[in-house]
Amino acid sequence: MKHARAAIFEGKAGHCRVRSVPLPEPTAAEVLVKVLGCTLCGSDLHSLEGRRSVPVPTVLGHEIVGEVLARGDSAPATDLAGRALRVGDRVTWAIVASCGACPFCLRGLPQKCLKGVKYGHETMVPGRELLGGLASHCLLVPGTAIARLPDDLPLEVACPTSCATATVAAALEAAGGLEGRRVCLFGLGMLGLTAAAMTRARGAAEVVGVDPDKERRAQAPAFGASRVAGLDEFAGVEASGDLFDVVIELSGSPAAFVAAWPRVQVGGTIVLVGSVFPGAPVSIALEQVVRRHLTIRGVHNYAPRHLVTAVDFLAAEHKKRPFAELVAEWYPLAAVDEAFARALRGGAIRVGVRPEGPTRSRADRPGSGTVS
Repeated sequence: MKHARAAIFEGKAGHCRVRSVPLPEPTAAEVLVKVLGCTLCGSDLHSLEGRRSVPVPTVLGHEIVGEVLARGDSAPATDLAGRALRVGDRVTWAIVASCGACPFCLRGLPQKCLKGVKYGHETMVPGRELLGGLASHCLLVPGTAIARLPDDLPLEVACPTSCATATVAAALEAAGGLEGRRVCLFGLGMLGLTAAAMTRARGAAEVVGVDPDKERRAQAPAFGASRVAGLDEFAGVEASGDLFDVVIELSGSPAAFVAAWPRVQVGGTIVLVGSVFPGAPVSIALEQVVRRHLTIRGVHNYAPRHLVTAVDFLAAEHKKRPFAELVAEWYPLAAVDEAFARALRGGAIRVGVRPEGPTRSRADRPGSGTVS
């Protein structure tokens, strides 16, 4: 029997154990991919630290790019955009594989599928050990929405597509039309910087980024932010003088929400994206929601159409913005604990893991600057 390697999280905070697991042969609608790279999302860090409940043992990682190695007899012949899907193609895929028939799927919420399989979040079971990105291979189960990637899209840019970029696409859909509108983004990590670039690409007249971290604020103008502010600085300004058509909260901080929701102008929309782990409750004046005709939307993960939007956006825009610089370092799978430790130290938007290859920082790549 052939074997793969996987970094297995067994519930011990800060530690994954790399070991061999059986390499499955894809059957029916399954697809087997060789993992080319996986970047560490904030939710991976929360899971590893115990801040977020995840079933164990599990293979974490869901910002994945892979190469198609083998296909079952009834595997999809085309990707989400209708392009032929063949062995050797470089692909990414939606974070949730859905059944297509349950009430949530039928309501347009396949990410909440009652029978869904969520990559990087599933308990290991025989035959389905490889459902996360921190491994040499990943098995794509039936119902997985697959997107073929452009050949010129760098790995650093492509990996976050199936999480951060697609989630931002869903958030902006919830926000409505952005042409000529004023937008404020709370949180300037991968989600916020991506949102700045995508809102600009959709014609926003002004994009203001708010984050307590000055290094993240310094990166935001390169991604389209017209102005930046610290949370304390922004919260201290009278809301009546600085209102926005759209406010998107991407940090998950209750304090950010408290500062954000008064900034929404009459008839405006606030979209909540970052609050994916338990936090302190907040209060709002319901009378203000009514009188100001506010819309408050929550967005968690995304539907397959948003993954198509994400791939198309990066294909068109990645050379205009320094997305490739956001992955500070790559680590081999054997050094996955070092990769997590580096990500938890802060100062990097993303850290990546490749099954093979030496550790290499962004500064090692020709023409790259230092980590900011």
